[in-house]
This record gives sequence, structure tokens and C-alpha cells, in this order.
Amino acid sequence: MAISEFRQRLEIAARTLGRSPSWALGVVLTLGLGIGFATAVFTVAHALLIRPLPVRGQDQLAVLWGITRDGRTDHFPLLYRDALEYARRAQTLERVEFFGYGGAQAVPIRVGNGVVRPRRSLVSGGYFDLLGTRPLLGRALRTEDDLKGAAPVAVLSYIGWQRFFGGDSGVIGRRMVLHFNDTPYTIVGVMPLGLDYPQGVDFWSPVVPNSGPLGDQPIYAELNVIGRLRAGTSINAAREELTRFFGTISLNRWGVSGVARPFTKDVVGDVGPAVLAFAAAAALLLLITCTNVANLLLIRGLGRVRELAVRSALGAGRMRLIAQLLTESGILAVAGGVAGAALAAAAVRGFVFFAPAGTPRLDEIRISGPVLVGAVAITTLAMLLFAVAPTIVTSRVDVQEALRSGTRQSSGSRRFRVASQALVVGQIALALLVLSAAGLLTRSLLALEQVDPEFDRARLLVAELALPSDYMGNAPKPLTMMEQLVARLEATPGVRSVTPVLTPPFAAVGGIFGRIPAEGQTKEEEARNPAVTYELATPSYFSTFGIPLVRGRLFTQSDREGALPVVILSESLAQYYWPGADPIGKRLMRDSTDGLTVVGVVRDSHYRDLRKPRPSVYIPLRQSIFPGFAPTTLVVATSGRPSEMIPVLRRTVHDVDPGVALASATPFETLLAGTLAQPRLNALLLTLFAGAAMLLAAVGLFGTVATTVRQRTRELGVRLALGATPSLLRLGLLDHALRLALIGVIVGLASWVLVSRFLRSLLFGVSATDPLALAGASLLLIVVALVAAWRPALRASRIDPVIALRAE
Repeated sequence: MAISEFRQRLEIAARTLGRSPSWALGVVLTLGLGIGFATAVFTVAHALLIRPLPVRGQDQLAVLWGITRDGRTDHFPLLYRDALEYARRAQTLERVEFFGYGGAQAVPIRVGNGVVRPRRSLVSGGYFDLLGTRPLLGRALRTEDDLKGAAPVAVLSYIGWQRFFGGDSGVIGRRMVLHFNDTPYTIVGVMPLGLDYPQGVDFWSPVVPNSGPLGDQPIYAELNVIGRLRAGTSINAAREELTRFFGTISLNRWGVSGVARPFTKDVVGDVGPAVLAFAAAAALLLLITCTNVANLLLIRGLGRVRELAVRSALGAGRMRLIAQLLTESGILAVAGGVAGAALAAAAVRGFVFFAPAGTPRLDEIRISGPVLVGAVAITTLAMLLFAVAPTIVTSRVDVQEALRSGTRQSSGSRRFRVASQALVVGQIALALLVLSAAGLLTRSLLALEQVDPEFDRARLLVAELALPSDYMGNAPKPLTMMEQLVARLEATPGVRSVTPVLTPPFAAVGGIFGRIPAEGQTKEEEARNPAVTYELATPSYFSTFGIPLVRGRLFTQSDREGALPVVILSESLAQYYWPGADPIGKRLMRDSTDGLTVVGVVRDSHYRDLRKPRPSVYIPLRQSIFPGFAPTTLVVATSGRPSEMIPVLRRTVHDVDPGVALASATPFETLLAGTLAQPRLNALLLTLFAGAAMLLAAVGLFGTVATTVRQRTRELGVRLALGATPSLLRLGLLDHALRLALIGVIVGLASWVLVSRFLRSLLFGVSATDPLALAGASLLLIVVALVAAWRPALRASRIDPVIALRAE
């Protein structure tokens, strides 16, 4: 085809579209909306799920840990010696390395005159060699770094390098000093962007030269396993091998079995199901977009039947008509693609801004080359879907019939109308799927936000302390300091009560857990006991959190060394041990002769997990049965805004002991917001998708009803001339729109039954087939359909019969 001919087609197409600017703008905006959202979501999915990690052979890497028989305690670690023994015995893994089971945990580091809390992960010396990751600067850890007596070294993550050292290329050789034991780390390397494992890590250091949570000996280090599968070995075989190994060690008394997860899946974590749900919603939205634009083209084609008939009569062949119509569609596709790219860039920036801080690979999410190629492919596919079929149908013009019938309804127009109505039904069905998902996630979010944690969360401040080196290995000293600090703070105006706690709220790992039998239980009954969380509590613990007493008494100052060992149980745990009986005075057994007497029962608390309370055993801090564990976290109940107490808290900590630093202080509501961030983002994104889907479905229905009015102008004029009232005409057209909406809703509900199971992992407190959410989505779509049909119906009722008949 000559360039001049192509230019001529472009000019004709531009003039043709210019005669219907509102229609053309509607098509471009519709395309931009669908393509933009789809491209943005696929950008996120590509960064989180598709883009390779900076490791070698990521599909052969597996991460392993333990889980208790009842499933309540996940990420059960191996102790150092057990981990070494497992590495020696493993047959399914060609190489085994380790990392701290607590993942990336904040540690106090002195920088200048202040203390910061970067996240550290303890790893074995061959960790990076196993991953096959080359450092961006310096070197990785080596096996000789992980030996007793080796100088402590650190490797920074890319994010940690940027956050704490401003991306300084001269960082190699600089030192970081660990506040609580004055250990200087020499920085030997920086890893590339994208290696964020364990998630949120700022720096890695070797296991052996560092202190474990219970002392200086690496025997106490609690570790997960990472290994490379042998050729031909499945990840299930690795899991079964670890389960057999757990059966040979002391941990078996807790009924621990192995867990093995692909490395890539563990990196993505809980974000994966949400991203897949968004990708499905984006695909549905794109499909709605295509059907909507196809519908708009069919409607426009119907209005151009006479024009095309005249062109054919003047000698234009069918292929020439198709080429001209495709040129018009191509212009619309290009304009829609440009609008979509702009919307996608804005949407990606918005996602990065609103995404929860724990979202993996967040700093890698940006519009990139592969995604732009994907956007072009999406645009091309959309153009083929929405342009080719309507163009071919529109070009099938019977010249004599079209010229003879004028604007009256023909058999061809009836076919157009049926196709248009089918497309509207499909749009409504697809919109219902997205709207139902959004409704369910919103209800799930509301259920989470309405969970009563059984304590007063609005006035709580959570503070973490950094203790100096002279506190290490001297268990009474931190307890004495904490008691002095609590006494000073409770005498401070604006403070209602204070308590030390072992682990901050909603901590994913950490703390103390295990099984404990009740007096008189058999070995079989003991094996079925749930894993419990142990909390070290002071007399002010329950008043600080506002956890109500159900029966018995709370701790007092007399519950200390030398007194009768006592415990308080959460309500569900007391009911489990002694259903229907009074637990006060009963005992839990540490061993065959040593027992802990139950003196109280309190309400279950969501302190550890917002979704479900964990069974808890509360032990007086001064009667702790866990030597070496001392709280370094304070929870302060305030009478005013918690954030206003931070300067007072910092001064008080310094006054009690200048060597103790306030490492962080966070209102409890901020911690809760972090827990709710992912559900809120899920609900927000799907609500946006649902709004776009409803808008597109409304546009499609509006066009269909408007076309029906235009096709039936003569018929409606005759009916008015014969005495029909305008209200009757309006009701007839609204009834037509209602029938289309109902059919679409029925098809959508039937489809939802098939796809709802893919959303279940994202829900809390609501069923995937919740009738309220589905009924609400259906009713909303029906209302939107009637609103969209109202204006064309109103226009039909105002037709002048004389003008309508004269036009024929």
C-alpha cells in the first residue's frame, strides 16, 4: 500500500472521528482505563512474581523449618547443633546453609551520639555462596567468617546501604557498633538491589561470632535451613526427610514435623495470593474494556450502515471499507494506549506509595522494558478483540436493503442489537465478579478492624530499649532497672500504668512457646495439648493492657522468688484443660514434681495475632522459669495521646540509666495499622477495579439503550400517536435494561461459585459465598444499570410523534 493512500486513510479516519468527538473520547478513555489498570497490575505482578531474583538457580532453592502437630506454632527452629547434624545427614539437599529463624530483627547500633535499629539477619558463612549472588561492592561472607574467634563482619543489603549510609561507595571498611555488647562490625560488602531475604534485612552477619538469644554460645542459635535440591529431588522429599530428622531429636516431644517451601514462594510470602487476585481482576477489567469498546463500535457501525451503503454504491469494495474502519480503530487504539500508559505510570507510583512497608521487592516495582512490551501487546490484543469482529460485521452491508430501508430496523440491525445486548450481559457478569470480590474483601477488612483485642489499644505506647553491654549475662540487673523505670514512669503525669513485655505486639516470631501438661494428664493427652505462648507479666501487666479478669486474682508484688509458683491462663486455655470446671487451684506441671498453680483466668487477647487469639500462660516476671530472657520492651498506658509521651519517656530512661537508650517508641495504633495495611490495600485496589468495572458496564448499557431508542424512533412515535403515555414508554425501556442486568447478574453469580475459592486465603470472618456481599453487589449493579438507562429512556418519552413519522 502506497504511503499516500495510507495518509489519505488517516486523514479520512481523523475527519470521521472528529465528527463524533464525544464518542471517540469515550472510546479512548475506556481503553485507557482498562489498559492502564491492567498494565499497572501486571507491572506489580512482574516485579513480585516473575522477575528473577539475583540468585543462581532460584527454582532449586528450598527453605525449611518445623511446625508443631496442631499447626499453632509455625517456623519452629533448629538449634545450632541440630542444624549442623541435619546438614551432615541431608540426602535431598546438595548443600545446606542456615539463617536465623527470627528473620531480620532490629538490633540497636550506635551511630554517632545516637542509636538506630537496622534489621540484622544471622546467616552461616556459606549463605551467599549457596545463593550464588555477587556483591555490588566489596565481598560476600565467607566460611572463615563463621568460625569461633573470627572478627565480626557485616554485609549490607542494598536498602540498608541506602537507608543508613546514603549509598556511600566508600562504606567498605567502616564499622558499626552493636550497642548492647559493644561489638564492632566491619562492613565488607554490599549486596545488589533485589536480594531482600530474610525480608526487610538491612545487614547480614555470621552466626558463630555473634551472641544468640540465650547467651554467647552458638549452640543457642535458633535457625531455619536453606538448601539447594539435588537433581531429580522434589521439595516434598526434602520436607519428609526433615520430618524424619525431627523425630530423632529432643524437639520431637512437641510433635514437630518438617516444612519445605520453594525459595521464590517464601520471598513473595503472603503477598502472592493478593497479587494474583489483582491480576485476575485486571484481566477481567481488560476483558470488560474490550467488550465495551466492541459494543461501542457495533453501535456506531449500526448508525453508519447507510453511510457505508452509499460508499459501496459509489464503488468502494468491502476490503476497502474494512481497511478504513480498521484505520479508525487503530487511531483509537494508539490514543487509548497512550492514555493507558500514563494511567499505568501514575497507578504504579500510587501503589508503591500506599503499599505496606513489608511488601517484598517494593523498591523494584517500576515501569520497565518487559512491562512496556507487555503494554504494547495488551494494546494490540485489545485492538484485535474490539475492532476486527465489529468491523467485519459492520462491513457486511446489503446496499439495496440499506438504501431502501433508510433508518428503519432491518434484519442486520436486529443482529447488531442482539450482539450488543450479549456484550452488555457479559460486561455486567464480569463486573459482578470484580464487585463481589471487592465487597468480600471490604467486609473482611471491617471484620478485622472490629476485632476486639480485649485490651485498650487507643492509649498505648510501645517502647523498645537498647541495653548496654554490662547488662548482658547479669539477669537481675535488667529486671531491677525495669522495676525502677516502671516506678518512675508510673509517677509521671499523663501515665496511667506501665509494664515490661518480652516481645512487641504482633511480632511475627520470637517470644517463648511450647507445650505444658496439666496435672494428671496422660502422655497421650499431653501430646495433644496445644502449643501455648508464655508471657512474662508484672502486677501492672493486665491493667496496662486493660485485659479483664474472668475469675481468680491477678499477680501481686508477693508473686516473686521464693513464693508459691503461680500462673494465670487465658480463658480458652483454661477451658481446654478443665472444661466446665473451676481452674483456680489446679496445676500445670513443669516436670513430674514441680507444678505451677493457677490463680487466675483472663480474657483471650489478640496481643500476638489479630486474626485469632493464641492460648497463653502468664508467668510472674520475678518467677520466670526461663533464665536468660529479660524484657527490653515497655508498654505504657497514657491518659493522653501516646506520641506526646515519647520525649518524657526518653528523659526518664536516661535518668534511670544513661547507658540505656530508647531505641524506638511507637503508638500501638501504628503497629495495628501495619497489621491492617495489606488488607486495606487489598480492599482499596479491588474497590477501584470494581468502580471501573461498574462504570464500563454502565457505559455499555447506556449505549445499548440509546441505540434501541434510535432504532425504534418510528415505532415509539407511532405508539405515542396512538395514545401511549411517556411514562409507559420509559417503563418499557427501563424494563428492557432491567432484564439485561438480571441476566448478567445471574451469569455472574453462577460464575462466582466457580472462582470464589481462589479468594478464600485473603478473607477473614466472612465466607467466599457470603450472601450479604453477593446480594449487595447484585443490587448495586442493577441500580447502576437502571441509572444508565434512565437518560435514554427519558429522551424516548419526549419524542415528538409528528417529527418521528416525518423523518421516516
